Amino acid sequence: MNNPIAKSKRVVLAGGSGFCGQLLADWLSARGWEIVVLTRSADGVRNPARAVLWDAKTLGPWAKELDGAAAVINLTGRSVNCRYNETNRRLILDSRVLSTRVIGEAIGQCAVPPPIWLNASTATIYRHSFTREMDENGEIAGDKDAKDEFSVEVAQAWETALNEGRTPATRKVPMRMSMIFAPRKGTVYMILRRLARVGLGGSLGGGRQYVAWIHEDDFCRAVEWLLDHEKLTGPFNVASPNPLTNRDFMAALRRGVGMPIGLPAARWMLEVGAFFLRTETELMIKSRRVIPGKLLASGFEFRFPTVNQTIADLERQIKER
Repeated sequence: MNNPIAKSKRVVLAGGSGFCGQLLADWLSARGWEIVVLTRSADGVRNPARAVLWDAKTLGPWAKELDGAAAVINLTGRSVNCRYNETNRRLILDSRVLSTRVIGEAIGQCAVPPPIWLNASTATIYRHSFTREMDENGEIAGDKDAKDEFSVEVAQAWETALNEGRTPATRKVPMRMSMIFAPRKGTVYMILRRLARVGLGGSLGGGRQYVAWIHEDDFCRAVEWLLDHEKLTGPFNVASPNPLTNRDFMAALRRGVGMPIGLPAARWMLEVGAFFLRTETELMIKSRRVIPGKLLASGFEFRFPTVNQTIADLERQIKER
C-alpha cells in the first residue's frame, strides 16, 4: 500500500510557536515538509513556516488548512510550570482538551482528511513507580505521594478528547512525551545544567525517582517515524529507552559540565523552593520510569539512547556555539 502522506507534504502544527513546535518546524522543513503553524500570535513563528491564526477552541478559517494536509500535529497546552491554583488548573486542562476537540471537529469536516493526527500527551500519565518499567501498557493512576493526581487527570482527559474525535479516515497517535533535552535557552536541560555548574547539582528529594527524557534529535526523528509508518497507531511513549534515577542523572550531568560536587536538596527544600518559584514539586519528585516499548518494537533506533551520550552531544553543541 502506498503511504497516503506521500501525496501531500503539508504538516499542520497546532500550537507550534512554542519550543517543541519550533523544534519540529525546523526539523521537518529542512526535510522538505511544508509547515503551517496554528497560533494565537504570529510573532513566534519563523520562516519558512507559515502562521495561521486560531483561538484553539472554536472553528474558523484555519480549519481549511487541514483539508488535504499530510498530517496534523497538536502540541497545544498551557505550561505546567506554575502553581496549581484553581485558575491555572482550568487553563491547563482547557487549553489541552478544547484544542483537541476542535481539531477533531475540523478533521471531521474535511473533504480530504489528513491520514494521521499526532496529539501531544504526557509520560506523567503512568503511576509513580520506582520498580516497574512503564511501557504503553503501564498502569495509569495518580499517587498522593507524588502529588500528581491532577496531572494524571489532565492526561486522561486529553487523550479522551482525542479518542472521541469522529475521524474514521485518520489514525490517531497520542504521544506520551517525556522531557526533551536540548541546548536551547529556557529548556529544562539548560536550567538543570546551570544548577550543576554552580554546585547545586546534587540529587533532588532523595534521588530515587526515575527521570524520563529524550534527546531533541530523537524526539524529531520519532515524530517523523510515526508520520512515515502508516500502521502505527494508538499511544506511543516518546522517551529514551534507558530512564535512570535522579541521583544517577544528576551525577552524569555534573560529570558532563565538569563539576565534581553537587549539593543535594531534601524534599522539604524543594517544597519551599517550588513555592517561591511559583511551580510544583511534582515536576521534580515524580518517578517516571517510562520506556518506549512500541517505538522499539516498530524498529525505531535511537541515536542517543543513554543519558551519557545525550549529555556529551548537548555539551558539544554548546561549546561549538
